[in-house]
Amino acid sequence: MRTPIFFSLLLVILLFAGCSKDNNNSSRTILNVYLTDAPLQAEEVNVEIKEVLVSFEKNPNGWLRLDTNEGIYNLLALQNGVTALIASSVISNQVINEIRLVLGDANSIKIAGKKYAMTIPSGSESGMKVKVKRKLKATLATLTIDFDASLSITQTGNNKYILKPVLSLK
Repeated sequence: MRTPIFFSLLLVILLFAGCSKDNNNSSRTILNVYLTDAPLQAEEVNVEIKEVLVSFEKNPNGWLRLDTNEGIYNLLALQNGVTALIASSVISNQVINEIRLVLGDANSIKIAGKKYAMTIPSGSESGMKVKVKRKLKATLATLTIDFDASLSITQTGNNKYILKPVLSLK
């Protein structure tokens, strides 16, 4: 995972990049998307985030890729108010329809000191969607996605695990 200094530097760069000489910034917003989790009886639940996409009410079938902090995130480290910035971009003020997380193949769970791979039905193809339906108005918007690991993981026997993500907006 990347350090907080990197994320702070990224935010400062985005703030300066969003400025223009005509001061017409009221039509643009810095959108930050964070990730958090609910508790689960495991040592680690690792998900590989490849992309964070958003769709807008005016174009529900078109997807905009946000500047994504690709990587493997241990969901169990994101509890009790702890979050991770997974994407941040300057976008136009519109109504966000949905957010889509596209996951990679490096997903795992660690139980009793052993790591097991988790498969995700169509996770790397279509991604997992979260309904948003929020109008962006401010100069900085923050959305936090709660990835509920305890409801998302199913053991199918012989130490095989399936991840069917249960996502909600906090």
